[in-house]
Formats: sequence, structure tokens, C-alpha cells
Amino acid sequence: MDLMQSVWLAIIQGLSEFLPISSSAHLILPSQVLGWPDQGLAFDVAVHVGSLIAVIIYFRHDIVTLTQAWLDSLFVRRHSRESHLAWFIILATLPAGFAGLLLADFIEANLRSMEVIAFTTIFFGLLLAWADYRGRAERQLEQMNWRSALWIGIAQVLSLIPGTSRSGITITAALALGFDRETAARFSFLMAIPIIVLSGGYEGLELLGSESVDWALIAIGTSLSAITAYLCIALFLKVIQRIGMMPFVIYRLLLGGVLILIISGQSA
Repeated sequence: MDLMQSVWLAIIQGLSEFLPISSSAHLILPSQVLGWPDQGLAFDVAVHVGSLIAVIIYFRHDIVTLTQAWLDSLFVRRHSRESHLAWFIILATLPAGFAGLLLADFIEANLRSMEVIAFTTIFFGLLLAWADYRGRAERQLEQMNWRSALWIGIAQVLSLIPGTSRSGITITAALALGFDRETAARFSFLMAIPIIVLSGGYEGLELLGSESVDWALIAIGTSLSAITAYLCIALFLKVIQRIGMMPFVIYRLLLGGVLILIISGQSA
């Protein structure tokens, strides 16, 4: 992988990690469509670390507040709206965490094909459109409860399948449960922190001693992914109430259609 490819992949990761368009699909497709060499596990970990840095910096005040409230609820039995939200984020993380441990090898071996990505890109794009159209958009973050958090967490399991989009499926679930767009996005982004830590830690353990590392490309990938992801989060939360989900749905449908054409051409 050369410098320009690493730059593009880092930017793609930063943009697609938090937009409802699937970062895993966009990192897989360049090797399958453009013939780029696989970026390798080390680079995957690096760009995910960049995304993690971005979401932690953006939500740093929320993280401090939630962490303090969670510790208070744990050690001094002082409960608050913030401590409840912290517990809800933990609860929402558990289904995907366990599913990842059980299914990661199966998904890696069987579900990273262009056909799967084309189907999930279109299907879950349509599901996002339905949720955005049918959702009541009345509930806010203060009205989150353990049942809603658990359902959103169960939906997050589907994001293990490339093309689904972690942010996309969790936002879809939140919208379907009646939350407004900004609340759905904020809860999804806060949920990203523990799940990226877990997945990055798991991949990091696999990485130990498995391949040589180009530290220059790693640094570039991490930095660009962090900058791009931060700008993406800030802009997305600023405009999402106004523009809705349809631009991302249309993008997913177009991308899925292009993939179907490529698959058809390859099989002809």
C-alpha cells in the first residue's frame, strides 16, 4: 500500500465511521473494486484508533460527566440521569461485544464479499429510510430507558456484517423507537466509544507479532482518520435535524446499484 492509498483509506474511514454508510464496506471495496492491496490489520487498527480519538475529543465533556456519574452510582449509590445513561451505553454495548467474540471468524471468512456488501448496503439503506419516515421523532436523550438501549444494542449486532453500518443500524433502531434524529445520532456516537475500544483491542491482540508495521503510514492513517471523523461528527450533528437521512439513503442505493453492476460485469 502506497502513501496515496493510505491517505484515501484514512479519509474514507474518518467519513464513513460515523455517517450511516458503513466504514467496513468502504475499507473492503478498494481492494475488491480497484485492485488495491489489502491495507492490513495494522492499518485497520490505526484508522479505527483515529476515529476513537475523534469521538472522545468531541464528546470529552459528556464522557467526563457520564464517567463521574457512573462511578458515583457504582461506589456511593448516587443515581442520576447521567449515571443511567452511562449504564444504558454499557448495556447497549454487550450484545455486539458478545456476538463479535462468537462470530468474528465466521464473518471474516464468509461475509466480506461484494455480493453481501451490495445487499446490506441497499437493504439497510431502505430500512433507514423507513425508520426516518415512520419514526415519531418525539423522544429525546433524557427519555432513554434500558429497554430502548437494549434494543438499539441488539440492532448493533447486525453491524458486524460488512455493509450494514454500525452508526446506520443503531440510528435506524433509535429512530424506529421514536427518538429524534439528533438524539439517535448522539446515542449512536456515544455507543461507538466502547465498541471501538473492544474491537480495536481484539484486533490489536491478533496483530501482536503477526506482521511488520510501517509506522509512517500508521501515523498518517491515525491522524487523517481522527481529523476527518471529528469534522464529520460536528457537521453531521449540526445538520441532521434539517436534512434528515435521505441523502445517505440515496447514496447507499446508488452505491449498491453500482456494486450490482460490477458483480454482473464480472460474472458475464
